[in-house]
Amino acid sequence: MKFSFAHNNINVLDLERSLKFYQDALDLHEVRRLDTPDFTLVYLGDGHTQHELELTWLKNRKEPYNLGENEFHLALYVDDMEAAHARHAAMKCICYENPQMGIYFINDPDNYWIEILPASKTVSN
Repeated sequence: MKFSFAHNNINVLDLERSLKFYQDALDLHEVRRLDTPDFTLVYLGDGHTQHELELTWLKNRKEPYNLGENEFHLALYVDDMEAAHARHAAMKCICYENPQMGIYFINDPDNYWIEILPASKTVSN
């Protein structure tokens, strides 16, 4: 038996704002979409892997999501850490930096944290 990742899901308050953020900040593109009267699901891909990020927009939701202590986060590798950092600094979305580890975090419009890792930290088996 073999399991493999399909996607991660986050709920968003403003779908268009979130789509723009993920496109601008992380070059993620819409792969497919499911629209219903009550909600919309949009799957984003990086164009390199099969893993997707599912954005769920509950159309009647008005209040921000309670993210608790925000210990959950996504993580993405980048091949040019300096350029990525400059892009995110210009977007003013860097929320935490750890120079000792060579990583930093950005936050999306709903305040989900996303860890940015240099591709050189990739772990292989």
